[in-house]
Amino acid sequence: MNSAAKIDKIFKRKSDVEIYLSLGVFTSDDSANFAALKTEKEPKAEMSFLQHLEELRWHLVRSSAAIFIFALIAFFNKEFLFDKLILAPKNADFPTYRFLCMLGQKLHLDESICIKELSFTLINIDMSGQFSTHMSVSLYAGIVLAFPYVIWELWRFIKPGLHNHERKYANGIVFFTSLLFFLGVLFGYYVITPMSVNFLGTYQVSTLVANQISLGSFISTVTTLTLMTGVVFELPILVYFLTKIGVLTPDFMRHYRRHAIVVLLIIAAIITPPDVTSQILVMIPLMVLYEVSIFVSAYVLKQPEA
Repeated sequence: MNSAAKIDKIFKRKSDVEIYLSLGVFTSDDSANFAALKTEKEPKAEMSFLQHLEELRWHLVRSSAAIFIFALIAFFNKEFLFDKLILAPKNADFPTYRFLCMLGQKLHLDESICIKELSFTLINIDMSGQFSTHMSVSLYAGIVLAFPYVIWELWRFIKPGLHNHERKYANGIVFFTSLLFFLGVLFGYYVITPMSVNFLGTYQVSTLVANQISLGSFISTVTTLTLMTGVVFELPILVYFLTKIGVLTPDFMRHYRRHAIVVLLIIAAIITPPDVTSQILVMIPLMVLYEVSIFVSAYVLKQPEA
């Protein structure tokens, strides 16, 4: 029997081993083996509340730094940020509008779904309005671009408190959380936002009243709809954790599916303009996400507990 096996066999009698080490019964190699085994066997000391706060503080500092760096990059790319992204849904050549025109031609529909002009103008009425808008939009861009890193930092803070089997079944949480968020952002930007801009920007109570939309109102509509949709698309991730703590089950979600449809319709009505087409377009992916969440919940319950 080699020295490592000998030490491992009597490891439970730790006080005896320490005595043997102090008396020189074991060699220096034995001492090294014992130190390694002791490190593996003994659990790490738990951190105090203040140590946890200090650790969280540094995760938040690094996350804030990442957001600031991306916001700075967006700030210095003003033309691309505004002309190509934020203000693009105001132009009739936006990809969504061109797709609707092509779809109308393919299906031989009338030109009512083809958006050729958005008859409203943007104005700025505050002295510092455009500069403050530039800063706020850059910050929003920084949050979106740094989202995967922020989630990764949050995961690094949570991960040490999980058991090994919990870490195993949570693998990929950063990837899937980021993926769902970006899918939601893209859906909000290319589907909900242009529909809302077209409906709200061109709606008139009378032809005697021209639409002159303030820059702040337009920016608020675009950013709110885009970010809100990104958050809503995190539904499967939310269901995953609620199932882990025993709040949700797949049977519960199936039983109350009709009630969930009503809630999803309300959410769709909140984040879309008041027209049926936009609400249906939003409702479809929300229902898909709900059904996916049921499978996620079932998957969590099938995992063996350690």
